Amino acid sequence: MTPWNPISGPASVAFVGAGPGDPGLLTLAAVSALAAADVVVTDQLISEQLVRAHARCDVEVVDASHGDHGQVLTHASRAKLVVQAATSHPGGRVVRLMNGDPAIFNGLAEEAQACRKAGIAIDIVPGVSAVSAVPAYAGVPLTSPAATSLVVIAASNPDADYAAGTDASTSVVLLGNGPDLQRALTHICDSGRAGDTPVALVERGTTTAQTTHVSRLDRAADLVAGLGVPALVIVGPTVPLHQQLSWFESKPLFGWQVLVPRTKEQSGPVVERLAGHGAGAVVVPTISVEPPRTRHQMDKAITGLVTGRYEWVGFTSVNAVKAVRERFEEFGLDARAFAGLKVAAVGGVTAEALRAWGIHPDLVPSGESSARGLLAEWPEYDEQLDPINRVFLPRADIATDTLVAGLQDLGWEVEDATAYRTVRAAPPPAEVREAIKSGAFDAVLFTSSSTVRNLVGIAGKPHATTVVACIGPATAKTAEEHGLRVDVLAPEASVDSLIEALADFGHRLAREAVEAGHPVLRPSARRKPASRRRAR
Repeated sequence: MTPWNPISGPASVAFVGAGPGDPGLLTLAAVSALAAADVVVTDQLISEQLVRAHARCDVEVVDASHGDHGQVLTHASRAKLVVQAATSHPGGRVVRLMNGDPAIFNGLAEEAQACRKAGIAIDIVPGVSAVSAVPAYAGVPLTSPAATSLVVIAASNPDADYAAGTDASTSVVLLGNGPDLQRALTHICDSGRAGDTPVALVERGTTTAQTTHVSRLDRAADLVAGLGVPALVIVGPTVPLHQQLSWFESKPLFGWQVLVPRTKEQSGPVVERLAGHGAGAVVVPTISVEPPRTRHQMDKAITGLVTGRYEWVGFTSVNAVKAVRERFEEFGLDARAFAGLKVAAVGGVTAEALRAWGIHPDLVPSGESSARGLLAEWPEYDEQLDPINRVFLPRADIATDTLVAGLQDLGWEVEDATAYRTVRAAPPPAEVREAIKSGAFDAVLFTSSSTVRNLVGIAGKPHATTVVACIGPATAKTAEEHGLRVDVLAPEASVDSLIEALADFGHRLAREAVEAGHPVLRPSARRKPASRRRAR
């Protein structure tokens, strides 16, 4: 991709492939183009979340899928929108984000020519095409020793050469909507392709809603009507390999919808890890983290930290690390100010946040990630070994006194300061609250006791069929106190460990269903969930 060259005339336009649906298939060049965009012109199947994840917060998004009255726009109408966006943003950067790959059945030729005619500079950023990606996600290779040629047909084209797909050694990929796909399958069969040729029909390919249906050519047309959008059909000798090579739809949490009560700023890695196991995530912020009402306490403590007032600094949350780090940066300080200090972290997640800042904690509990776990391993004050007897604890405004009292019992003088305030978030939308109560979610991840209390407070208790996964014993106890059955307990107090434990639980549920001869159902689809043992 060539560099952007701001000019006094119309904006440059980059035609960028968004991939087939899985956000992880967005190319690095596409991410770079979105990050630089002033305007993004999108297609029908592109999620605005994809744009917001990579573009600036002030980017202008133009929907080119439908007109003002809901009609599907033609390529010519979309070309006008792109030219209009470029001419109305002189010297700016317009990204025309297109489904899959811009050069394959996407109207690139018409839109790019319109830009050239208007004197607008263009770039083209290829994307991952559904033609290859969806079959791969369905476990259906397009070529093999038995399939030595490939034909791709846009089913909406009335003049398509279906005879090209009649050879037994040819794989055929059909793209289109329901009625067009039905006609195309009938045409291939009528053109002479054997009726017993295997066919795979894939709906919503590369997403966690993907479903693959296997049939034969003379029966496949009857299945098309019920397919979700987008849909893709594969005809040919490699389709039976789906049974052996299906890797995506066999992930342990495939198709699960997992509720994540967590701030949006902290949810990114959780969502990614869940997606790696085939699950979708809905993030519901349960708290809002805000600065303290007055910074006097924190500023005094930071001054003492720099001047050698403390022997230890104890961090009890990621938010505490973030709050101290932000205040340090405002003062022009960095991690070097911790030289000579001993640093404690309440658990693995907090320890990782410290390491990301360049600070390697001296103490992380090997057992429970809680105040009690920290106290169990915190050394007593020894006036012979410890030149200073003071500990600094930057904490939330609602923190309990368990750690302070315990450290005092160990002989330490404790100075704590409010580093941040936790405010209960506003309730989620009504449809999310209803989904929580009705059992539409397959699982919920609780990463602290406060996430349990706040979720129940703003949205109600999760349904009895929802799998409840907790990061540690203290969180599990809080969940049980709120009347929840805890199904999954992380062996280590980290988000990664919690998600792996949930994935193991999902795999076990599927294995038990298969061994019992029952269909593999997601928790939300089971009306009477069987008795389940807690996974540890």
